[in-house]
Amino acid sequence: MNGDWLLRGRDGRLTVYLPSDDAVLCRAELADGGPWEAPRRLGGDQKVLMRPAIGQGANGYAHLVAWRPTGSGQAGLVHSTHFRPRLAALDWKPVGHPDGKGERTGTPAVAVDVWGRAQVFVRNGSGGVSLLGQREKGGWDAWRELGGEGVQEQLTAVAGRSGRVVEVYASVLGGLLHWRREKPGTQPVRSPDAEAAVRPGTLYALATSEEHTTLFFTDADGTVCAWRPGQGDPVPLLPAAGPGPVSAVRCDIEGTDCTVLAQRTENGRVAFAAYPTEQESAGAWWTESGPPLPADATVSLALDEHDEPVAATVSPSTGTFLLSRRKDEPGLALRAWQEI
Repeated sequence: MNGDWLLRGRDGRLTVYLPSDDAVLCRAELADGGPWEAPRRLGGDQKVLMRPAIGQGANGYAHLVAWRPTGSGQAGLVHSTHFRPRLAALDWKPVGHPDGKGERTGTPAVAVDVWGRAQVFVRNGSGGVSLLGQREKGGWDAWRELGGEGVQEQLTAVAGRSGRVVEVYASVLGGLLHWRREKPGTQPVRSPDAEAAVRPGTLYALATSEEHTTLFFTDADGTVCAWRPGQGDPVPLLPAAGPGPVSAVRCDIEGTDCTVLAQRTENGRVAFAAYPTEQESAGAWWTESGPPLPADATVSLALDEHDEPVAATVSPSTGTFLLSRRKDEPGLALRAWQEI
């Protein structure tokens, strides 16, 4: 999934969004710390393709966007809003195609601004990036083409700490692209590109201060790097633990604002690292946790009702859903993984 699929809802309960053959399933905590409800289908009976993109606003509402089949070789994007973990989500509603019509063009990315409006970004048929934004009083604006050329499949979008600024990142052969939208209804502005040999499918963005978001990615040499547009070139952080993207969250560790990273390792376990936020020069190192997981397992991080980090893994092939929470002790020690 593109975005965090483990979320803390408006009522403080955790929710996971799980991929299925032609649907999105969700599960929510029934109480703080569990137990969890059984999986239920999200968005009605409409079939969707691949995995959805997920974004969450300051109000706790989750916005999901996915492709659906619309005919022979044709696809269109659909959107759903999930207001509270234990309530049913809205049915999928069509929101169009960046080229008007055609086949699936790329994995969408979603960011939600402070006003609760989803901003949907997706690669278009020309190899650039297109934007679809929600209106203030409902409905959607027209598609906007932002530019770019040779954009790779995966994008990542994020709202800044204030929620007013929305940013999207993309990778191309030999570089990174970035757009920043300062105000609602305005055209996102493209920043100067950054040179980087990006491993496709490894982009992840996080709001790390009032002024900046940080993009994490793995380069061709297998190093996790961090980039904040306007603050120079990407910087190496630590060797990648495994092939996929990291998940990241900010939290307080012993009075220090830290960024916690998680990534599935080459041997299938989950590795964690933490460092003072935006201080990559301090260094970071991985600590592995949990049992070996199937090759298709993914990991996501969130904060629970007590602002403590919690990690989840899910494997579509086996349906296994595991969860681990921070121990009540100094440092970033985690409890044993629990199968939900």
